[in-house]
Amino acid sequence: MTPSVRLQEMIRVIRSARTQGEERGIIQRECADIRAQFRQGDNGERSHSLAKLLYVHMLGYPAHFGQMECVRLIASPRYSEKRIGYLGAMMLLDEKQDASLLITNSIKNDLSHSSQYVQSLALCTLACMGSAEMCRDLAPEIERLLRASNSYIKKKATLCAVHIIRKVPELAELFTPSARSLLSEKNHGVLHGAVVLITELCARNPDTLDQFRKAVPELVQIMKGLVTSSYSPEHNVAGISDPFLQVRILRLLRILGHNNDTASDAMNDLLAQVATNTDSSKTAGSAVLYETVLTIMDINSESGLRVLAVNILGRFLLNNDRNIRYISMTSLQKIVQTDHNAVQRHRGTIVDCLKDQDTSVKRRALDLSLALVSAVNIRSMMKELLIFLSTCPPELRSQTASGIFNAAERYSPSKRWHIDTILHVLTTAGGDVRDETVPNLIQLITTASELHCYTVHKLYKALVKDISQQSLVQVACWCIGEYGDLLLKGECEEIEPVQVTEDDVLDALETVLQSHMSSAATRGFALTATMKLSTRITDNVDRIRSIVSIYGSCIDLELQQRAVEYNALFKKYDHMRAAVLERMPVMDKNSPGHTNGDTSGEIKEPDPSKPKPVEAGLLAEPANQVCDLLDLLGGTDTPLQPNPVPTSTATTTSSADLLDLLGGLELAPVPQTVTLTVYEKNGLSLKIQCDKQTETEVTVTLIASNSTQTDITNFTLQAAVPKSVQLQMKAPSGNVIPAHGLGQVTQIVLLNNPNKVSLKMRIRVSYSNQGAVHQDTVQIDSFPSPACQPSISPL
Repeated sequence: MTPSVRLQEMIRVIRSARTQGEERGIIQRECADIRAQFRQGDNGERSHSLAKLLYVHMLGYPAHFGQMECVRLIASPRYSEKRIGYLGAMMLLDEKQDASLLITNSIKNDLSHSSQYVQSLALCTLACMGSAEMCRDLAPEIERLLRASNSYIKKKATLCAVHIIRKVPELAELFTPSARSLLSEKNHGVLHGAVVLITELCARNPDTLDQFRKAVPELVQIMKGLVTSSYSPEHNVAGISDPFLQVRILRLLRILGHNNDTASDAMNDLLAQVATNTDSSKTAGSAVLYETVLTIMDINSESGLRVLAVNILGRFLLNNDRNIRYISMTSLQKIVQTDHNAVQRHRGTIVDCLKDQDTSVKRRALDLSLALVSAVNIRSMMKELLIFLSTCPPELRSQTASGIFNAAERYSPSKRWHIDTILHVLTTAGGDVRDETVPNLIQLITTASELHCYTVHKLYKALVKDISQQSLVQVACWCIGEYGDLLLKGECEEIEPVQVTEDDVLDALETVLQSHMSSAATRGFALTATMKLSTRITDNVDRIRSIVSIYGSCIDLELQQRAVEYNALFKKYDHMRAAVLERMPVMDKNSPGHTNGDTSGEIKEPDPSKPKPVEAGLLAEPANQVCDLLDLLGGTDTPLQPNPVPTSTATTTSSADLLDLLGGLELAPVPQTVTLTVYEKNGLSLKIQCDKQTETEVTVTLIASNSTQTDITNFTLQAAVPKSVQLQMKAPSGNVIPAHGLGQVTQIVLLNNPNKVSLKMRIRVSYSNQGAVHQDTVQIDSFPSPACQPSISPL
């Protein structure tokens, strides 16, 4: 039986094994035979034994004992043995193996061999597994082969030079002169390798980039020759002449034309010719067109050419291939800020992609649709996005709701439309919205005084219909508590009037209090609303007193505290109850550009010239959770006023006795704080706020904002401190930072330093923006007392 048949026989036997154990037995017997063949020395069967071992290696079994045999076969004068030896070296050896150093001299000798096939074996092996030491030793030989007359050798030497530059960047200057001369070659393989080599050189050295910009006319001529050439069976792929070379040249032109007017002008006509003459019906043509679009958008191209590029991407959106649609929307997302009007022409096609079955395509279509929302199309786009919200996958609901909130905040045509839109989102996906949505909507409702009656009627209907959406229930309870008298009147011009009795309202709130679906915060809203109704109704005050008293012994501490304080209002301070529970004043945001991501707000002070009772604070923990969240996300230096969500409180000079409810509390001094920027890169800004609580405890607040054109996603923070310091990281407020600085993400870090050592902290920042993943580390070397002002050293 011939040796080649023995290899085929081994493959057949292994494939016919019925169990994994049977296969392992066959492999073990064959490996034993192979070891015996290796020990016998030069018997003419070594290359066949190594070939069998390579097949065993491909199956995932150990084959390291064949490494030295590869070295022996490479040194053999026979081509058949060299071929198997070099193949084994590429598969079994890498730069970490000591055996790889033993073949350096053999590769050097074979690079000077008279046979081009032996030279090609050495070149392929060096390009595949050459270490930095091997590259330094053999770089002069590769540079010599770049000037060889044989195109076959030039092609492989060029790709080997690329590997050397990647391993040892300082050797790039050695290959620069030869790389320019390779552009005059006619062989497509050599041209392809030359373009790859020049691309690598330009990407690593700005001086080389300026040098190769002089070769732009030459590259343009090569590209024109490919576009206008007649049919060539050797290079034609689906009707496109050598699309692989065309793509490589376009990538190189993109690098050479970036931020350079002269180079950009030289390639404008070529790009227009490629964009208009390339057939996009086949994948090869689509690949060339896609690279053309990327090049047009990255260089200083003419406006008409950019519109042509956007139209090409628009045609890609109609392609049946989902991959092409995906990359089209990815590219449109990058240019939507600079060429907004051109992308707007394809809005209908983009919105249709929201109905695609593929989740990745839906996600890209959602990002692009949100970026296309403007004051002109806000109503039509919001209608499509709300339809999508009701049918989108669960993993996209949070992003969709957040995008709708941001768009409605920026472009809402009226306050009623704004409120209706947010209520629609809360009704559809109330469990997937951000925590700050509730205080944001409450702030909006308080400012729309003419819509209080309309809003409370609509929220009451939603509350009666469904109490599973916690955010919606919280807002509804707050509105019923504040504007319950408007609800009971039943007079509303904007909506069909509904006759609601006091018992109906109290039944709805009691249902929320007793429901297993209600969280502790939601029950706090409902209990406070019930209490506030005691000043807005007349016939059911005793029922309200009974409801409140029940929760005086609640197992939840916050609800119990809230109920005890409210009971005290009924008993000891009943004369103050009406003043304490009156409506909240109007709340204004600090700036008009805030959106759902930024929830800092302040309470408008009442006019001092008008004598009216001022409100006193009876805030329990569930309500304070919202206020604390506002404080964390707002990042303002001014302390926030009492939480507007559950209760309205008043203070007068005579209300000082009310503090006795909590045992005569004294106001604690505000901790000294300072806010500094510790990281600013790629549009992301990270600030640190340090609050010193005690001699050993420090609260650090990390505040991240985004000044880029697109949202930053997958934002995470990691922190490390010395072993003697205890660190506790609270949950972040989110992982998406809205664009244009319209929102913030915060995270609290608690540090306990019992030994009072010098504080140090290392922060790792990870995030994604425009498809690119970034990761950086910042070192905070010290936290000096008392202001805890850190000194920063970026890593």
